[in-house]
Amino acid sequence: MIDASGAPFVLYGRAWCHLCEDMRAALEPIAARFGVAIEWIDIDEDADLEARYNERVPVLMLDGVELCHYRLDQNAVHAALEKRGR
Repeated sequence: MIDASGAPFVLYGRAWCHLCEDMRAALEPIAARFGVAIEWIDIDEDADLEARYNERVPVLMLDGVELCHYRLDQNAVHAALEKRGR
């Protein structure tokens, strides 16, 4: 069994971004199944984050590691959760 306790998924995006909404919607059932929260960060509220990510959103991170951007990579998400559980 995977122990996914710890830091939340961090999802960098923009409020008006449809890809961001799509990634969050796809991530929510996985996060719920493994008991991992999702922290949403709107890059437009932070000039440094806006400069860093700009048009590359959404970007999904877990434990400081980028898992994917633009579209949810379920394989990468599950691999990161399994790695965390070790």
